[in-house]
Amino acid sequence: MKNKFIYIFLFLSVNSLIAQKSDTLSLSNQKELTFKDRPIKKNNYYNPLAPAKAAFYSAVLPGLGQIYNKRYWKVPIVYLGIGTSIYFYKLNNDDYNRFRDAYKRRLAGYTDDEFWGNGTNPIVSSDRLEDAQKSAKRNKDLSIAVAVVFYLLNIIDANVDAHLRQFNVNNDLTLEPVFKLNPIDTKANYSISLKYRFK
Repeated sequence: MKNKFIYIFLFLSVNSLIAQKSDTLSLSNQKELTFKDRPIKKNNYYNPLAPAKAAFYSAVLPGLGQIYNKRYWKVPIVYLGIGTSIYFYKLNNDDYNRFRDAYKRRLAGYTDDEFWGNGTNPIVSSDRLEDAQKSAKRNKDLSIAVAVVFYLLNIIDANVDAHLRQFNVNNDLTLEPVFKLNPIDTKANYSISLKYRFK
């Protein structure tokens, strides 16, 4: 019985040795991979002054930092935001001056302002003129605040955009959704996967 196990063991081990084939490729036909064969990646030079330069340009002339960053489509947005705010400032300033001048003339005893009308009673009362004057002043101040915010956003956008231009974005680093079928309960498992491929 003991000999049978030894014969069976030897037969199976010899059988597995016969199943192995020798390598038919010769090493002389294979081409050696050298560093010259690999494509040379161009290193992007990091310029730490580029964000400061873009912010400075935008501070000097709004939109110039976006032009420096070659984001030409942002320039009309900058000028639209700042220009609209300045337009509403001028409109509210003109209204404020009209209401203030009419209110001062009423306090001086005149009845010839544009809000008096033709009759003996005014179309717009003095209290309403005072309220309109306060409202126009508030809107004028708000327009200046919005113009300053657009100006600052212009500078911040140029700075951040210059920083992000130097950021290396390639397909080696990906964040993607993953859908896998769970073999135990046959339900789909949803997750987010962060992958980095080494080449």
